[in-house]
Amino acid sequence: MIDAYEDPGTPDRRGGLRYLCWLVRMQAGRCAAGALLASTWMALLAATPYLLSRAIDDGLEPGDPGALAGWTGALVAVGAFNAWLSIMRHRTMTRVRMDANFRTVKVVVGHTVRLGAALRRQVGTGEVVTIGVGDVQTISTSLTVVGPGVGSLVAYVAVAALLLSVSVQLALVVLLGMPVIGVLVGPLLGRLQGTETEYRERQGVLTARIGDLAGGLRVLGGLGGKGLVADAFARDSGRLREQGYRVGAVTSWVQALGVGLPTLFLAVVTWLGARLAAQGQISVGELVSVYGYAAVLVGPVSFLIEMGYQVSRGVVAARRVVRFLRLEPARDDGTRDAPAEPSVLYDPASGVRVPPGRLTVLAGARPADATAVVDRLGRYAPSDATWGGVPLEEVPLARVRERILVADHDADLFAGPLRELLAGHSRGPGDEALSRAVRAAAADDVVRGLPDGFDTTVAAQGRSLSGGQRQRVRLARALLADPEVLLAVEPTSALDAHTEATVAGRLRDARSGRTTVLTSTSPLVLDRADVVHYLVDGKVAATGGHRELLDAEPGYRALVTRDAQAEEVPG
Repeated sequence: MIDAYEDPGTPDRRGGLRYLCWLVRMQAGRCAAGALLASTWMALLAATPYLLSRAIDDGLEPGDPGALAGWTGALVAVGAFNAWLSIMRHRTMTRVRMDANFRTVKVVVGHTVRLGAALRRQVGTGEVVTIGVGDVQTISTSLTVVGPGVGSLVAYVAVAALLLSVSVQLALVVLLGMPVIGVLVGPLLGRLQGTETEYRERQGVLTARIGDLAGGLRVLGGLGGKGLVADAFARDSGRLREQGYRVGAVTSWVQALGVGLPTLFLAVVTWLGARLAAQGQISVGELVSVYGYAAVLVGPVSFLIEMGYQVSRGVVAARRVVRFLRLEPARDDGTRDAPAEPSVLYDPASGVRVPPGRLTVLAGARPADATAVVDRLGRYAPSDATWGGVPLEEVPLARVRERILVADHDADLFAGPLRELLAGHSRGPGDEALSRAVRAAAADDVVRGLPDGFDTTVAAQGRSLSGGQRQRVRLARALLADPEVLLAVEPTSALDAHTEATVAGRLRDARSGRTTVLTSTSPLVLDRADVVHYLVDGKVAATGGHRELLDAEPGYRALVTRDAQAEEVPG
C-alpha cells in the first residue's frame, strides 16, 4: 500500500473512468495478482463438478473403490488449495481497496493545500466533506471488483468449455445467457449513474448549508430569519430524501436482478441437462456435473452484475473528485513591485479608502458587503483595488501575502499545542511575544484556564474551547503575525460587551502605527476607530468618526443603536 510519505502520483483528471483506471495502473502488479488469484480460484470452483462427475462415473457407478478414493482425494486437495487461494485473493483485494482509499485522500488533501485560501471561493465546504466522507469510500470499494471481475469472466469461459465437452446445446445456452443478462441490466446501470449523480450533488449542497447554518445562527436570530431558513432547509431535505428513494429503487432492481437472473439461469441449464439425461444423451455423472457447473456459474454471473453496479457508482464518485482536482489555485503572475512603504489601500468598487497607520472600521447593515470589501483588499477576489496606486492584481501574490493578512472570524484552527496554533508560520516565538499577543486579544484567561498553558493541546477547530475563546485565539494568532496590514472580519462578534470593550482598547494600542481594518457594527469597536466607513448596498455612504456619523447619519445611527440594544438583551 502507499506509504504515508510517498508521492501519490499525478492523477488522470480527464474523467471519472480514467481516474479509476489511473488508480489501477498505480498498483498494476497488485491488481494483476488479484486477478490471477481470483481467476484460479473461480476456475478451480468450476473444476469441482468435473471431479465429482469423474468420481461418480469412474468410481461409484462401476464400483471401483480405488478410482473413487483417487477422485475423492483430488476433490479434497482442490478444496483445501482453493480455500487458501480465497484467503490470498481477499487479502490482495483489500490492499487494492486501501491503497485506492489512501491515494485518493492524499491527492485530494494535497490539492486542497495547493488551493489554499482560494478553496472556499471555488467550492463549498459541503462538497469537500461529501468527497472525504462518501466518495473516497465508494471509489475504493469499486476497485475491489478488478480481481474477481476478471476471475468471473475466466470462470464463465471455463464453464462454457467444460459444458462443451458434455453438450453443445448447454454450452450455447451458457455463452448466450450472459449477453441477455447484460441487455436486461445495462439500462438500469445507466439510470443508476444519473440518479446517483443528482443525489450526490444535492447532498453536497445540503451539507454546505448545514455548515452555513451552524456558523450563522447568531446573525439569523438577530434578523428573525430562523424560521424562513428552517423551512427552506426542510424543503431541501425532503427533495434529497425523495432523490435517495429513487436511487434506492434503481439499486434494489439491480440487486434483485443480480440474484434472480442467475438463479433463473441455473434453473434453465439444469432443466436442459435433466432432459438430456432422460433421453440418454448424457450420463448420470455428467448430469451431476451440469448441475454443479450451473451452480458454480451463479457466483460469477451475480458478481458480474454486482461489478457493473459498483463500477457505475465508482465512476459517479470519481467524477466529483476529478471536478475538484480541476480547480486551479489563485494565479501569481504579478509583475509590479509592491509599495516600498505603508501606502493607501483603495477599493473602487465600494469607494473604501484605507489610510496607512490608522484603525479603519467598515460598518454595514449587511455583513457580507463589508466582507466583500475585505476580500478585494486582501486579494482574495478579483477587483480593481490598488495599493499605493499600484493595481493589487499586478503585485506578486507572495508579496501581498507577506504584508497583508486577512483574519476571518471562522478561520481554521488545527489540532496541536496552543503555542504552535498561535505561532503559525513563525518559528518558536518566545513566551513574551505570545503573552503580548494573547493579552492584546484579551485571551489571558483562556491561557490561564488551560492545564498546561501554552503547551496544552487544543482539539481541531478549537472544539475544546468556547466560541468566544476560539475567536480571541484567532485574533491573538493574527496579532502575533504582526502584519503591515491587518484586515480582520468581525473579530469580536462572539464576545460579551465587557470583553469586547477590552479587546477594542487593547487592539488599538497593539496596532498603533500599523494599518488595521475591521468589519463591525458594535459601538464599542466603532468608538475606537480613527475612520469609519458606513456602507449601504456595498458602497460608502458616509465616512468620518463614530460620533460624527451618529449625529449626521440617521441610517448609521439606527444600525449602531440596534446592535447596542441586541448586546443588552441576554442571548
